[in-house]
Amino acid sequence: QVQVVESGGGLVQPGGSLRLSCAASGITFSINDLGWYRQAPGKQRELVAQIITGDTTYYSDSVKGRFTISRDVAKNMVYLQMNSLKPEDTAVYYCYYDLWRNGGLREYWGQGTQVTISS
Repeated sequence: QVQVVESGGGLVQPGGSLRLSCAASGITFSINDLGWYRQAPGKQRELVAQIITGDTTYYSDSVKGRFTISRDVAKNMVYLQMNSLKPEDTAVYYCYYDLWRNGGLREYWGQGTQVTISS
């Protein structure tokens, strides 16, 4: 059974940094892509950063240059280093894995971790 668990959220002042971690277990299928989404109150879920097959990375324009996604393959961990945080980065951040299963893709999500940027 695949499980995805995020950690590392919290309250940070504008300009500060946070590092989110995502631990996955039960990964027995090939990974197509993985990464982080976020959802702010009243807004749609937004793709923040992802790693695609071949270690290609993608960042949304709103976080490019401030956030860095990385992974530890051996530990099945994904990280999101967030620097120069802004109040508009406040959201619940979700980690996901997109796995190949039975010839198709299936997504697995964590429960989310709250990130609040406020003075």
